[in-house]
This record gives sequence, structure tokens and C-alpha cells, in this order.
Amino acid sequence: MIKGFISIKYIFIIGIISLFISIGACKKDIVNVCTDCDLTGILYNPQDYILVNPPGFPQMNIPANNPMTIDGVQLGRFLFYDPILSKDSTIACGSCHKIEFAFTDGQALSKGVGGTLGTRSAMSLLNIGYANKGLFWDGRAQTLEEQAIQPVENPLEMKESWKNVERKLQSSKIYREMFRKAFGVEEKKEITKELVAKAISQFERTLLSYNSRFDKTILGSQDFLTDQENSGYDLYFNTNLATDAQCGHCHNGPIFTNDGYFNNGIDSFTYLKDYPDKGRGKITKDSFDYGKFRAPSLRNIAQTAPYMHDGRFKTLEEVMIHYTEHVKKVKNLDGNLVHLKITEQEKQDVLVFLKTLEDTTYRSNASYKNPFK
Repeated sequence: MIKGFISIKYIFIIGIISLFISIGACKKDIVNVCTDCDLTGILYNPQDYILVNPPGFPQMNIPANNPMTIDGVQLGRFLFYDPILSKDSTIACGSCHKIEFAFTDGQALSKGVGGTLGTRSAMSLLNIGYANKGLFWDGRAQTLEEQAIQPVENPLEMKESWKNVERKLQSSKIYREMFRKAFGVEEKKEITKELVAKAISQFERTLLSYNSRFDKTILGSQDFLTDQENSGYDLYFNTNLATDAQCGHCHNGPIFTNDGYFNNGIDSFTYLKDYPDKGRGKITKDSFDYGKFRAPSLRNIAQTAPYMHDGRFKTLEEVMIHYTEHVKKVKNLDGNLVHLKITEQEKQDVLVFLKTLEDTTYRSNASYKNPFK
């Protein structure tokens, strides 16, 4: 009888121990459950962002796989200004594309993580959504989505890996919610570099500038150009004069660029292969493209000094002196520059006209500004 009692007691104790072990195992399983993976509890109700093309501008080409939404643009704005994309959280897209410099940085060569100096000057992002022949100075990215991918892993820029960026964004409660609202992701692991690029691209397509004195004059609303500005206009576009300042061949249309690639004679080499920066040629592998770079828009050009792909000219006056006095005769020099000759007065007229392309109203647009300030 006593022996049976001991056996029952022993079984009872073993059962209690097993129960505690089972409970412990359950607790361990609970701890390992990803409590923030499922994002479906956050409302996903995308609203179209209505982008209105400025008067006279062409229709912007927006990729079918990246339609603009209010939440997508807002997410892109946060990502554009957030240094979380860089290795040490010191560099953001907005570090090299500042609103006060027409979304350039005012430097000859842009700096990356740790002060690393880049090889080219930052281009303006105003009206960048209308670029349709490639991006960067050499056109190596065909779309804004492709362009937005590259700076993160560039050792001269953000110097980070996309794997780390994705992990940082997935760990952020704020970004998990924003990506859910913008793209309908159901789990945080769906937050990828591709969606980051899409969001930034949506924001960049909203960066418009079209309120210059030139625009107001063309639309007939106010501020007709002065006689000197009109003279500069005629020289720029060669409208009624025998003299042609040659500007309008490469910097034409409502955006004031044809998005083409040109060798504008700022360097001279006997052999095109000797160009240290091959420019467009590095991308096309065509030696005749060596030393060619994308023609930037001349809208707000007075705000985007210094000039050229390497920022070698500090002022527009220096640029004008180059084109009228110091163009180098290289094999692939753009034909419009071969016989460019204008008088000193005509130079001044063109420079005065260029200032009518200046627009600072975009600077007061709150939706363009850094949301962290």
C-alpha cells in the first residue's frame, strides 16, 4: 500500500515537472513570435496624387508600375531627407540636393560619408520628372527609380549596403506604417530597396519650378521683358538675328534642356581615350561619346553655381567666356560651338536673359521641405 502511494506520488511529481517544461516551451515559442511582422491591421487606402503639369510643359511620363499616391509622395519625402540611408546616418539625398540651391549643393564636387569627395557636381532635381534620355551626368540610369538605387552603395556617397538599409527601415515602427500606407505591404520583410526607390521617385516628380519672369511673360500675365532681356532672348534662340549665341540648340523647350549629351570643349585631348572622365562614353562604350555630358536645364541656372560636371566655373560670366573665347577643338566637339562668336554686349544680353529664368517660389512650398526640421 505504501509502495503504491510512493509510485503515485512519483508519477504526480513527474507530471508537474512536465507541465512546467511544457509551459516554458510555450513561453519560448511566444517570445519567438514576430509581433510586428503582420501589418494588415494598418489601413491601406491609397489616394491618387494629382500632378498638374505647368502651362506649356509636356505631359510627365509616370511609370505604370509606380503610380503616384499621396502616401507614396509623403514617404518619399521622408526618405529623401533621412540620413538613415547612409552608413553612419550623416548623409541623405537632401544633403547634396538642397532646396536653397535649386536642389543642388552649391559645391564643385559633392561630399559623401566621412567627407569623401565625389568626382562630379550634384545636378538640380527641379523638373527632373521630365528627363527622358537618362539621368546623372552620363545617363547611366534610365529612370528615377534606377537613379535612386545607386547612391546608397556608392563608396563616394552613402557607402551603405541595401541589406542594412532594408533592415533599418523594417525595424522602424514609423516606416513600417508608412510603407504599409504607401504600398500596401503586409509584412515588414516586404520593405525593400525597390519600394524605397519608388517612393523617392514619386517625391522627386513633384519638384516643379515654373514661376519665373520668363514664364509669366510667355503666358502674358505680367512683367514683359526689357529691351536687353528681349535681345538676350533673340540671341539665345536665334529668333530674328543673324547672330546666334547657340544656347537654344542644347538648352531648349519649356524645360530648357533637350536632355542630350555633348562635348562642349572644356578640355582638349589629342586622343578621345585620354579623357580621365569618359562621361557618356563609359556607358555607351562608344569612344566618340568620351567627354560628353548631359546638358542640364538652364532654369534657375543662377542658383546652381558652380558649373559644368566638375564645377570648374564659379560664375555664369566664366561660362560665357569659355563658350565665346576658350572652346577646345576636339574631335567630337558639338558642331554648334565651332564658330560661336558674339560681341561683349551680346554676352551681357544673354546673361541678363538667363536671369529671367529664375524662380524662387518653390522654396516656400512646405511639401518640398525637410520634414525633420
